Amino acid sequence: MKFNLYFEYENKTKENEAFFNLLKEFESGKIGYYHLPESSLEFLNKDFSNIDYDEVMVIGIGGSSLGTKAIYEMIKDKNTKPIFFLENPDPIDIKRKLSKIKKPLIFVISKSGKTIETISIFKKVLAHFDLKPNSKNLKVITDKNSPLDKFATSWKLDAFHIPKNVGGRFSVLSAVGIVPLLAAGIYPKNLLLGAKEFRDNFFEKKEWHLCKKAAFYAENYKEYPINVLFAYSTLLNSFKEWYVQLFGESLGKNGKEIMPVGHIGSIDQHSFLQLLMEGMGRKTITFIKVNSFETPLIIPDIKLPYLEATDFVNGASFEELINKECEATKEALLAKEYPIDEITIDDLSLKNIGKLIMYYEMLTSAIGSLLEINTYNQPGVELGKTILRNKF
Repeated sequence: MKFNLYFEYENKTKENEAFFNLLKEFESGKIGYYHLPESSLEFLNKDFSNIDYDEVMVIGIGGSSLGTKAIYEMIKDKNTKPIFFLENPDPIDIKRKLSKIKKPLIFVISKSGKTIETISIFKKVLAHFDLKPNSKNLKVITDKNSPLDKFATSWKLDAFHIPKNVGGRFSVLSAVGIVPLLAAGIYPKNLLLGAKEFRDNFFEKKEWHLCKKAAFYAENYKEYPINVLFAYSTLLNSFKEWYVQLFGESLGKNGKEIMPVGHIGSIDQHSFLQLLMEGMGRKTITFIKVNSFETPLIIPDIKLPYLEATDFVNGASFEELINKECEATKEALLAKEYPIDEITIDDLSLKNIGKLIMYYEMLTSAIGSLLEINTYNQPGVELGKTILRNKF
């Protein structure tokens, strides 16, 4: 995996501050996601072979589902059991998904154990499948001693616990992600190893680009309050949604913000590039490119009447097309003097996905520490929850 910064910036004081802020968090043990590559190894031995199921169902929202969905969509293949994510209390979506699911292994996931959307959907699933206490096909992932954990105890259900010091949006490498992926037939050891490798390299000062980028973003958040992620693979669609939650819920506080905008290249070039080229500017832009899709799909050398203008790509691979589109878009935006960086992934392997997840989590922590905000809380969402309760 390669990281390139296409902007001139140096502030050794801020860069060192970012590094030592993260080192302090890591060594203190107070922020738990740094240590998940080791602590989550315990889940790799979990065996679901004694359970009869055809699909995996994840009932959760936000940090309880987005990261798992991101990894699943990048890795799933013909040998993987389908995972259905029931996230939104949209009645049409719930009804459609339930009509497709016949024999599921169900994971109810909520860190607090009382997420209104999750528990409401869970109640519908209980009724739909007529689930009872002691069900082998029903599992819980939550904080220890949460209301949901107590429910699991009363129903004699297996419960997997999220460490208290791991926030929901930083929890993908905990039981939240590892256990459902295992149940779907994805063995995630290399995911954890990749995350550990990036973390260790960072603390050995081999990933200094992260400190430089964090310092630039924090120092210039008023001039560049928006970060646009252009991910050049459809398989990264859920990853960019995970990134939006991670940045949005972590870095918008105390009148400060770095607003995340997620796009898929080349699709969103046709809807958003005009704005970038001739709009107000004031954005940082990150490109994610996959070097090898490991799918040798060639554009046929077919000449069609009136469509000759497109013949210049005949005989090229689709991999070459999408990556050259990425390069062309990047060069066009560099000409507009945007602060741009690029992440190049060799391939979408579990190890590289683990590195990418740890990179973004540590980048978020570094920016938040330099903005002098609490990266890990979300007080701004509580008022809406209180108002909702009063409407019923």
